[in-house]
Amino acid sequence: MWEIIRAGGGFMWPIIICSIAAVAIILERLWTLQSSRVIPPNLAQKVWEWIEADQLNDKLIAAVAQNSPLGQLLAIGLANRNKPRPLMVERLEDGGRHVVHELERFLNTLGTIAAVAPLLGLLGTVAGIIHAFNAITANGIGDPRVLSGGIGEALITTAAGLTVAIPSLIAYRFMRGKVERLVVQMEKEAMKLVDALDERGRQLRSG
Repeated sequence: MWEIIRAGGGFMWPIIICSIAAVAIILERLWTLQSSRVIPPNLAQKVWEWIEADQLNDKLIAAVAQNSPLGQLLAIGLANRNKPRPLMVERLEDGGRHVVHELERFLNTLGTIAAVAPLLGLLGTVAGIIHAFNAITANGIGDPRVLSGGIGEALITTAAGLTVAIPSLIAYRFMRGKVERLVVQMEKEAMKLVDALDERGRQLRSG
């Protein structure tokens, strides 16, 4: 492995750094974006039971907010439960933007790695070809071994760049799609809560 890295030249190091960063981001996001961590099962049901039992207080709302990204949204709705529906929805939309930003954290970096890694490989390819031509200029073309170093550098950096870029791009697309699906589910749960609070408020006012 060390011989391959050496043969690839100086551009192998930024490609290796990109690969380490990509692996770290992918593992971290796979852990963070688990459905059970983002949208815990039965959380909305527990919140509604607290509402029905009239047990809601600031301590419980704070606990819900710390529970998960969905909990953050539900806590915003609960904190504004006595306000008019349009204002409650506006606060949820504002809070939702912050939650989505957290869910998408590091994904732009992963996308950048997917775009930059093949370019680094291409740059290494150009450098290898330049080395090969310099070798021809200095030694002629009588000995093919003179060209092997430059051609080897060109091929290795190209392969390394693509090896990093392809999995990074696949992971980036997959995780963007996963975030979008999670956001849609959270929006549904949040609007269910808004509808329930609005209906409860009308019942209390009519009662």
